[in-house]
Amino acid sequence: MDTTLPSTDFLKSQAKRLRVDLTNLGYPVTHATTLEMVAHQWGARDWNTLSAKAGAPKQGWAPGDRVSGRYLGQPFQGVVKAAKTSGHGMWSITLRFDEAVDVVTSSLFSNFRRQVDALIDANGTSPRKTSNGQPHLVLDIQ
Repeated sequence: MDTTLPSTDFLKSQAKRLRVDLTNLGYPVTHATTLEMVAHQWGARDWNTLSAKAGAPKQGWAPGDRVSGRYLGQPFQGVVKAAKTSGHGMWSITLRFDEAVDVVTSSLFSNFRRQVDALIDANGTSPRKTSNGQPHLVLDIQ
């Protein structure tokens, strides 16, 4: 079952249509009331809760998700092998790259990685940084 919420604009237009329909049936209501009704239809406590969820970024990752981004500055595409919440909005994630990524910037030698474990925030960015201040891992959020 797909529980992806539509955009906030779509939800507002749904509330406008509901208000028109109710008014035409002889039940005039305010727009705020229909926003609350739409929120309840989507399983939210109130409109503010639904609106926040609809506008929120993706809430996590699951095994099998396709991902792309940068690991130690190198672009990659791959798949989430494992993911779990780690507290305080952080995620512990294991990625398997489609192609091995060279994690060394030196021209004298290479060190290729095909799989990595990382800690990331809800935006897909690692709090750990390289010596030049760049995050170890940055996932592209779709």
